[in-house]
Amino acid sequence: MDWMIWPGAGVALLGVIGLLYCIVSALRARARRLAAEQMQERLQQLVVLNMAALGVSAIGLMMVVAGILLG
Repeated sequence: MDWMIWPGAGVALLGVIGLLYCIVSALRARARRLAAEQMQERLQQLVVLNMAALGVSAIGLMMVVAGILLG
């Protein structure tokens, strides 16, 4: 099942890139010293993106593990 391992690694990498984007975006918002309401709104948006990126990364890792176990 080699055909499942490499695409799974790519999907996991996309998830990790999304997580890194969330980290950088949160640090930028912190550096701007936004007002409390603006900061809360920005972080709420980032939580949604963070959970989506974490899900994508987990699906990619599941694909890799399934490809290894079935291969």
